[in-house]
Amino acid sequence: MPGVGGLSVQMSSRKGEGAADLADWTGAELLEGFHAKRISPVEVVKAVISRIEAYEPKLQALYAFDPEAALSDARASEERWRRGEARALDGIPATIKENIATKGTPVPLGTAARPLLPADEDAPPAARLREDGVVILAKTTMPDYGMLSSGLSSFHPLARNPWDLTKNPGGSSAGAGAAAAAGYGPFHIGTDIGGSIRLPAGWCGVFGLKPSFGRVPIDPPYYARVAGPMTRTVEDSALMMRSLSRPDWRDTMSLPPQDLPWLDLGIDVKGLRIGVMMEAGIGIPLDPEVRACVEAAAKRFEEAGAIVDEVPAFVTREMLNGLDVFWRQRAWADIGPLSDDQRALILPYILSWAEGGKALTGSAVYAGMSQMNVMRHAAVAATKDFDFVISPVAPVPAYHAELASPVHDPEEPFEHIGYTVAFNMSEQPSASVNAGFTASGLPIGLQITGRRFDDVGVLRLSRAWEDMCPDKRAWPTL
Repeated sequence: MPGVGGLSVQMSSRKGEGAADLADWTGAELLEGFHAKRISPVEVVKAVISRIEAYEPKLQALYAFDPEAALSDARASEERWRRGEARALDGIPATIKENIATKGTPVPLGTAARPLLPADEDAPPAARLREDGVVILAKTTMPDYGMLSSGLSSFHPLARNPWDLTKNPGGSSAGAGAAAAAGYGPFHIGTDIGGSIRLPAGWCGVFGLKPSFGRVPIDPPYYARVAGPMTRTVEDSALMMRSLSRPDWRDTMSLPPQDLPWLDLGIDVKGLRIGVMMEAGIGIPLDPEVRACVEAAAKRFEEAGAIVDEVPAFVTREMLNGLDVFWRQRAWADIGPLSDDQRALILPYILSWAEGGKALTGSAVYAGMSQMNVMRHAAVAATKDFDFVISPVAPVPAYHAELASPVHDPEEPFEHIGYTVAFNMSEQPSASVNAGFTASGLPIGLQITGRRFDDVGVLRLSRAWEDMCPDKRAWPTL
């Protein structure tokens, strides 16, 4: 059962234990409550449905919300608990990002241009959670083709940040970040190819893990693309990783399965070599409040006995421009064959950006793709002497909800991903954990990156920071 091995609650003010509203209990607490017969899966799912019905008109984080199906699954889970046949995560409510297929639900990829054809089967992350008894409440929203750090979409309503409804939740796992912060159940899954888990996790004040590439099987697999958990606590993400990391033959780029100690989250910070990357090397200048918050985190690690040293910026303009060229052509390969009427349905920002790929030569696209490998080598070289590297997740706090990006210019689309994208290319595990808040009350994310394949280590240091973080606040209410 969860909670063994000395795991303790993160903070009473931001966890659910003892809370009147079951929607605010963590996954670990729910399992303990089910086991002790103090609560039931049906009670929990009803509480989360009530939370969604109260908040969703303002937040707009969900797609394909199906409360009746969720209650039916909760009743089946309750019966398994009664018979003593409960599965590993039985009865815990969850949402799944819209681009991760669930059987019978269309996958619009955030755009009004795609036909709404029901998916034939669950993609691997959805299948693993369903096998372990998780109750899938809904899918979560995303921007067109997942190519914005924003909740802006031509298909979904505009998703908003529960800490401040005038602000963006980030993206492309926009609805997942908002849903986690708002208490739409404890488990959420996002995807990340350049920061799409960590950016919304940082801007929404939740924990998000971009696992090592291939650690969580996905379908279809693609260069640098991963699926991972987004939760209110590190412990809940560890619980999810125990299930999500099981193998699936459909991911031909996945890592060999390993029986990792996901729930062993203890770590001694003393003596760890921690690098601090305060400058991304390109993009938007670092906001002073974000800088001060991350510098304070580095100081606390040093006071706890870590050996802290600077990591110089290593991402270059050539790297980021090359990636932009490749991704534009990749997007145009999907959008170009559409009819004029279909293309007219796409978010204008995304269409304008993708059209930059239609006249590219093969040599230009190849050169752009090659920069992904240059970025990969640079990231590994810059971090090789450290156990972990910490940095901002994003250079600025959450921005206006109606904007596609902090710059809001399709000719400068990636000026905010300098801290995150390189660790997609290098395949290193990387997480966002809340580091504090701005003076106006917006969350600030701390990125923790580990050596290649050290997903458990990233969870451990993130858990250590959860305990060390001096600025702990109650979750937002709407």
